[in-house]
Amino acid sequence: MTAERSQGRYEQSAGSTVLDNRTTENRRIEYHRTGPSVVALGGGHGLAASLKAARHYAAQLTAIVSVGDDGGSSGRLRAEFGVSPPGDIRRCLSALADDRLLLGRSLEYRFEHGELSGHPIGNLLLSGLSLADGNLQQAIDEVGRAVGAVGRVIPATTVPVTLVADSDAGLVTGQVAIERAADIGNLRIDPVDAATPGDAVRAILEADQVVVGPGSLFTSVLAAAVVEDVREALERTSAQRVFVANVADDRAEARGLGLSEHLEALAEHRIPVDLVIADDHPGLPLTSPPPSPRTSPGSRVAGVPVVVRPVAADDGWSHDPGRLAEALSWVLTEAAVSTPGPDRQRAQAP
Repeated sequence: MTAERSQGRYEQSAGSTVLDNRTTENRRIEYHRTGPSVVALGGGHGLAASLKAARHYAAQLTAIVSVGDDGGSSGRLRAEFGVSPPGDIRRCLSALADDRLLLGRSLEYRFEHGELSGHPIGNLLLSGLSLADGNLQQAIDEVGRAVGAVGRVIPATTVPVTLVADSDAGLVTGQVAIERAADIGNLRIDPVDAATPGDAVRAILEADQVVVGPGSLFTSVLAAAVVEDVREALERTSAQRVFVANVADDRAEARGLGLSEHLEALAEHRIPVDLVIADDHPGLPLTSPPPSPRTSPGSRVAGVPVVVRPVAADDGWSHDPGRLAEALSWVLTEAAVSTPGPDRQRAQAP
């Protein structure tokens, strides 16, 4: 890492985090000629949406994905062969793939009959390669090369994990069970000390922007973020940490929660974010007076600055990659986000 990079590229000032257009020209991020390094964190369809957006403007792109799934094809392969659940990894590779390649556009093909019914090609390919070689990351990288992926996918832990949470009905274990539960809190993983690949930690520490979400709050977003090595890297990095709010009510464990409750849950799990990108779509209420369409110093929800932009797709429940890319690129290059003190200086990768 160069000395310039290790010192960070933000022109910072002391004080609390602010979002202020008046000082934009004095606080632009100075990129390398190749552009920004972006990390997207989470799981499921939400992480795939962030990757599809980030590939529009990122020069270096890394996905850090949860491996806590225990349902569907992933759950079957995990139970039968002991492999890390491949489903969310597959979705990331599909989002990053060159769709001009047959394999790139075929990872999502799902068998409909026989013993393979319900299994996507990508899940079988990832599981087979990881079993043959004994190394999940090598399997992911090999598939990434084969599909012409424009970024890299790294699991949040080196081993498959089980999600555990508290609920109004008591202890809940497993992603599928948590998705069906109500009043979820205190999400954690088992084993609690599951390690994160060093490349994932380095990617977060060296990033210009870390995108957290969108997606199911507990079983996708927090499932990756609460891994201790990941959480520590998020605290240490000087990257701009952006939470992308859902554009519709969560259909799973966080249904009925507004943006303020999502941010409170992140804070309760010690996941730091510097700002939020939210759509003005009524599907996910802000539970506070809506901010202005761009930004202003007073635009906050649960104490976090909010940028409201039209990022929803025409279907109203997902993110449009182009619109989300425009918003993420804009906050990175235009929004004046200052972060205080030595604790937000760029951390050195191990």
